[in-house]
Amino acid sequence: MNTPAAPSAPRVSRRRHRPGKRWLVAAAVLLAALVVLLALWDWNWFKGPVERLVQARTGRALHIGNLDVDLGRTSTLRADRITFANAGWAKRPDMARADRVEIDLRLWPLLRGSVQLPEIRLVRPDILLQAAPQPGEPGNWNFPSGGGGQPLQLKRLRVDDGKLQFLDEAGRTDVRLDVRSGKAKQPGAAPPLLLEGEGRWRGASFTVRGGTESPLQLADSGHPFRLHLDGHAGATHAVASGTLTNPFQLQVFDLQFRLSGQDLEDLYPLIGIAIPSSPPYRLDGRLKRDHEVWRYEGFSGQVGDSDLAGDVRIDVAGERPRLTANLVSRRLDFDDLAGFVGAQPGTGGGETANPEQKARATAQAARPTVLPDTPYDLGKLRAMDADVRWKAHRINSPSLPLDDMDAHLLLDDGLLRLEPLDFGVAGGDIRSTIRMDARRPRIATALDVSVRGVQLGQLFPDAKLAEQASGGIGGQVRLSGTGNSIAAMLGGSNGNVTLGMGRGHVGNLLMELAGLDVAESLKFLFTGDKQIPLRCAFADFGVRDGLMQAQALAFDTTDTLVVGEGNVSLKREELDLLLRPRPKDKSILALRSPLRIGGTFKDPSFRPDFKALGLRGAVALTLGSIAPPAALLATIETGPGKDADCGGHYAK
Repeated sequence: MNTPAAPSAPRVSRRRHRPGKRWLVAAAVLLAALVVLLALWDWNWFKGPVERLVQARTGRALHIGNLDVDLGRTSTLRADRITFANAGWAKRPDMARADRVEIDLRLWPLLRGSVQLPEIRLVRPDILLQAAPQPGEPGNWNFPSGGGGQPLQLKRLRVDDGKLQFLDEAGRTDVRLDVRSGKAKQPGAAPPLLLEGEGRWRGASFTVRGGTESPLQLADSGHPFRLHLDGHAGATHAVASGTLTNPFQLQVFDLQFRLSGQDLEDLYPLIGIAIPSSPPYRLDGRLKRDHEVWRYEGFSGQVGDSDLAGDVRIDVAGERPRLTANLVSRRLDFDDLAGFVGAQPGTGGGETANPEQKARATAQAARPTVLPDTPYDLGKLRAMDADVRWKAHRINSPSLPLDDMDAHLLLDDGLLRLEPLDFGVAGGDIRSTIRMDARRPRIATALDVSVRGVQLGQLFPDAKLAEQASGGIGGQVRLSGTGNSIAAMLGGSNGNVTLGMGRGHVGNLLMELAGLDVAESLKFLFTGDKQIPLRCAFADFGVRDGLMQAQALAFDTTDTLVVGEGNVSLKREELDLLLRPRPKDKSILALRSPLRIGGTFKDPSFRPDFKALGLRGAVALTLGSIAPPAALLATIETGPGKDADCGGHYAK
């Protein structure tokens, strides 16, 4: 009997587990291989694609000596011995080079098209920024547009032992700077960029040092960044603090700007704006630029011994720079204006002047002439246009009784006009218009001056002498001439000079100390002064080729009538006038001797002329009254009464 066989145990299959293990093993092997591959990978394989990409985006060749990458969530791209080609017209073949460039790059944001760079580190970079040889053309920092996409985001830039050069051959500018990163103010913050260097700006040598709070906006031409600069160009010192946009083009900035130096004229080679010579100065204000328009707003400071404040605007968009200014001085030291006429400021005790001005003033003091003969610079007068208004509320001038000033200067293509140039003088005013045409080799000048209400007594600085005189002076000066200095213009001028005075009085001290009547002088010394009524006084000179010829010259009081003749040479700066006194009393000691005024402007002489006594050359006088030129009648202040007692005539 056969026993049925027991059922066999089911087999457990292991085949379905083997594929999973194999995949795990394969993945581990693949990962290990990838790690080994990445560890051993020569990243220089990417140099070619990167160099071609950069050239396609910028039009410039990039060369990388060695390329390496440290992978991670934030990867580091490291490139050694980098050079970046310059523009084709530039002399130096490369615009930039560096021993090493390290770039930190976040990988995951790349999937969204966002390029995030936590930090870029530059080791010994050397960058040349060069303006194009043709004005208006883009510099070597301009590249073709590389297409759309989000802008890169850079948080920190570190520079180790860098060099930056800005070159503009057409503008005679070559700036060379040493650049390095400073210490960040707090962890994770962008470090400041420190710079120091020298060079030439518009041909003038200078040095500069300073830095920025952050240089990151260098890559963003529309975003301002803060900076502080301290520069010297010869004796000129500038300190600037504020914001600057697009530093490579210097098109937009807003800076607190302190400027000081020995002479404002020194600014011409630096900024191309012609300013007359001045004593040492210091100014502080806001310097702003919006592309072609510069502004120096709300500035104040000192020029010599004068205070100066106001606003200045310079527009460089046209054929010539145009300067517009509104200036105010609360107290103006008059000799600080000397540079406008080619003279030197005061150099005596308490006066402010630079060493060169003091030396020139010493040399001028040794010369026999007084009219300024320093030629105007025709190039400067033609280099810019200007519209400048300057008001001075108070003027300090010990030798002249000036009260205030209102000047409006206009300069257009070499044609300069002062309309007006007004001074308050001794209780009256002197109103002038001056026209200087520098469009020709010799400047043609026309001068028109009106004198109104100047008080005789206020012309004397000594209080005792001021009490000796009263009366209002008026007149007119019209001259025209050619020449490139004040002395040359006046030395060849033509026109007329007229001054007159109506009723007033003078003390006999003034008359008698001039030697007109010895007896009256002696009486004054023992019995005291008395007032002499002034009936009329006038002077009328015709001017031809710099020679002022007296046409009518008289001074009439109740005591004495003085009639003059002669000439004044503006060319030789010589005086030759004869004043003939005719006392009206019976003084037995009246010498009746004419007074000769001679010598030069710098060294005049006053002496009796006994040769002119007697009938020879004498003037026959009608003592009752004399008549001034008709041109003076409108300017003479008659004072109280119906007329100036000048209704008659005199004749030779």
